[in-house]
Amino acid sequence: MAACCQTGRVRNEQVFSVRGDEELVARAGHLFASVQNEFLCAARDLGTWSQPEARAAVQGRVRSSTAADLTPRKLLSPVALADEEARAHLRSVQNMGALVRISGSPLPHETILIDRRVVILAGQETPVGREYTVSTSRVLVDSVHSLFQAIWHTAVDLDTYLRSDVPHLDTEGRRILEALGSGLTDESAAKRLGVSLRTYRRRVAELMVTLEADSRFQAGLRAGELGLSP
Repeated sequence: MAACCQTGRVRNEQVFSVRGDEELVARAGHLFASVQNEFLCAARDLGTWSQPEARAAVQGRVRSSTAADLTPRKLLSPVALADEEARAHLRSVQNMGALVRISGSPLPHETILIDRRVVILAGQETPVGREYTVSTSRVLVDSVHSLFQAIWHTAVDLDTYLRSDVPHLDTEGRRILEALGSGLTDESAAKRLGVSLRTYRRRVAELMVTLEADSRFQAGLRAGELGLSP
């Protein structure tokens, strides 16, 4: 397989790889600005780009493309909705005109398709940077495009997913949630609820799992977002 030419342009070669965000932007960044008809992105989460300036550079090049009627499509897994900051970002992306859908199917670290002529595949993060593979192979591009389309048609749009993604809390669960928001110590909260300290902490842990939160603070934010806070 031919390597990338010195100018960084994709011409006749089928595939080349780069290491890290900066090298990808430097050697293949022009591709993002060349979008004409279609920009598709499938990703497990929003953590592909380790450097914010690289993400901004790519987004800026896509927005500056000559396709005035371009509607980007982003396909993500539920992991991408892990916190309020991520949800707010996706709402912003959607408000800017992109279509966003959530899929329960396993997704790669990130795959980008440009005009059905270029595919960019992101590998796993490593201490020396994430590896990206860029290919113009028609067979590879068409295959990845078909997979994207199949998953896209079974995925749920962002707003619908967020409306349906509301966990059920029983009466005790809501009392635990209220206790968390009261600022009481665990000992005082357990006493107020009439349960042992061990039981209270177990129910707090169960509540965090239900709300898909990694901390008590995040559980409070998640509950507020879903309208579950007292």
